[in-house]
Amino acid sequence: MKFIINSRSGVPIYRQLVQQIENGIVGGILSPGEQLPTVREVALQLTVNPNTVARAYRELEYRGLIESTQGRGTFVSAGAAFGRGEDKELIFQQKLETVLHEALQLNIDQGRVAELFKEALKQWKGEE
Repeated sequence: MKFIINSRSGVPIYRQLVQQIENGIVGGILSPGEQLPTVREVALQLTVNPNTVARAYRELEYRGLIESTQGRGTFVSAGAAFGRGEDKELIFQQKLETVLHEALQLNIDQGRVAELFKEALKQWKGEE
C-alpha cells in the first residue's frame, strides 16, 4: 500500500496514516495477516519522523486493527472488519458530508459544487 500525505490539509500526518490504513482494511485492500511496511520504511518513503509513523501504528494497534510482534513485524489483525459494503459507503458518505460542509462555509453554491464533483469524477475515471 502506498501512502499519500497532504501537508497542507491541516490534518496531522499520523492521523492521515491511520485513516489510509483503516480505509485499506475496510476496503479490503489490506488482508488479514498481511504485513505492513516497517516504521522506518514508511518514514523514509514519506520523509517524516519515524515517531509519527510509530504513533499511527500504536493507535491502530489500540483499535485492534493491526498487531505488532517484536522481531516479526506489524500485521493486519485477523479480527479486524474487512470489506463490508456498508462500512465503505458510510466512510465515504462521512467524507462527502465534510466536503459539502466546507463548500457551504466557503459559500460555494450547489450548482458549482455539482460541476466540481462531475469534473473530479471524470478525472477519477480517467476521462480527462
